[in-house]
Amino acid sequence: MQRYIALLVMVIPGVAGVIGVKLMRDVLFGILHHGFFALWFQFLAGMVLFAACLSFVGGFIFYRDRKRNKVQSRFQRK
Repeated sequence: MQRYIALLVMVIPGVAGVIGVKLMRDVLFGILHHGFFALWFQFLAGMVLFAACLSFVGGFIFYRDRKRNKVQSRFQRK
């Protein structure tokens, strides 16, 4: 059961990150989605969404590796 929860915790931000990349890609082709008033705002929203999801997934992996003592000594808890 815990593995399914961990998978769900990783999939939801992953999907949000993909949406962020899609929003940024659509700006390059000049496609403005409903709900955004300008292309630059759509790009900014996509970048923030992607960065937030990337930092969440990275933090999750870092926390798991630190718990299992698989990080360098400078990152381990004292």
